[in-house]
Amino acid sequence: MKARNPRTGEEDYDFLESSREEIAVTAARLREMQGRWEDIGPAGRAVVLTRFADAIDAHAAEIAGALAVDTGRGTVSMIEVQGCAGNIRRWAQRGPELFDRLDVEAHPSAVPGVEIVTNYSAFPLFGAIAPWNFPVILSHIDAVPALMAGCAAMVKPSEVTPRFVEPMRAVLAEVPELPLAYVMGGPEVGQALIEEVDYVCFTGSTATGRKVAEAAARALIPANLELGGKDPMIITAGADPDWAAGVALRSSVVATGQACQSIERIYVAREIAEPFLKALVAAAERVELTYPDPQKGHLGPFIFPAQAEKVQAHIDDARNHGARVLTGGEVEVLGGGKYLRPTVLADVTPQMAVMREETFGPVIPVGVYDDIEDAIREANDTEYGLSAAVLAAALDEATAIGVRLDAGAISLQDGAMTSFVGDATNQSRGCSGLGPSRMGDTGMLRFLREQALIRQMGDPMPIDAYAERGGS
Repeated sequence: MKARNPRTGEEDYDFLESSREEIAVTAARLREMQGRWEDIGPAGRAVVLTRFADAIDAHAAEIAGALAVDTGRGTVSMIEVQGCAGNIRRWAQRGPELFDRLDVEAHPSAVPGVEIVTNYSAFPLFGAIAPWNFPVILSHIDAVPALMAGCAAMVKPSEVTPRFVEPMRAVLAEVPELPLAYVMGGPEVGQALIEEVDYVCFTGSTATGRKVAEAAARALIPANLELGGKDPMIITAGADPDWAAGVALRSSVVATGQACQSIERIYVAREIAEPFLKALVAAAERVELTYPDPQKGHLGPFIFPAQAEKVQAHIDDARNHGARVLTGGEVEVLGGGKYLRPTVLADVTPQMAVMREETFGPVIPVGVYDDIEDAIREANDTEYGLSAAVLAAALDEATAIGVRLDAGAISLQDGAMTSFVGDATNQSRGCSGLGPSRMGDTGMLRFLREQALIRQMGDPMPIDAYAERGGS
């Protein structure tokens, strides 16, 4: 298979797609390793995972270099690699503490003379299907807590951003006892992975998530789905418009808006709408593209060219239906890469695609409200429920609004905080996801199966007594 360089537009990388047979062999090898891995216990696994993080740090330059080509990003690539290593260390530290808290004591049953002990064991083989927007972080965000729980892990990174896997395999060679492997390719490889594993996590679009859910249902395995979003931000009349504009801009356009937690629609009180828009446009026009130097500027290219086309279609649809483009608005082709400067839209309406469908680009549509009840109603008028944000005059006011928003994580007096707060337990709503939270303690505990050991402490019931109680 070939991969495209998002800065040049050239397909300049070849990699081998994993065959169905190779995937089956990999799964069998991981299952054989898993028993020993679980047997070494939480403390033993923490030691190995820490070595894994150390090896990533030792190879960080190579991984970040490959990631930079995959994504077109500069310094953000090294930050992502460092963040991955930090997340591994966090689970290595937290995991043993969570195991110590598990209730393994005997408890009396409601049936006299019987007591119950709960035994915990890991799902043997975990599988992850990862997206292209943050390839290193999101290939490991579920796999690492699964490994800490005692699972073996098989990961399919996105075929759009495959380059980082080669240096990561060199890392794995330094930690041979770690039961982690990558399989490479497109949708067929993802389907084969689901058929081999005992638990699957998927991060990506809602459309593909439905297909993963259907495949997992056919395989009768649990599925965690972290899907699309159309995250709203409400800004109240008491918020400082200059401050709110800065928060809104950062929360909407960082990583070129190619992040699931990006703010995708804003509702601002009419009293401050004019100064807010003026400040937002001024701040947006100071943002620079990372072209030609990826180490300078703020916004890189679109990683996936089809995404640039979708974003432009949303802007054009809004313009054609009466929205004003206050700045930005046109995808530019520079050196073969596709870029978009921060785009601020005014006079948007709820029916526009840019207000209803996930855009996934640096576009900031701004609606104006007169009554906070209208803002809350419009913010909740969506099939998605990933996250949201509120900016107000005070935290108490923001909280009172935030608890009424139908989303899994609400940033108060800030935006898109789930991008850097990794321990806030939350569950996506609507078409934004399915299953337990990947954050907080649940991030690991979801990979443990409960087994009831039902202990008869007296004499077992004879058949005659069983018949008298209505047995057959």
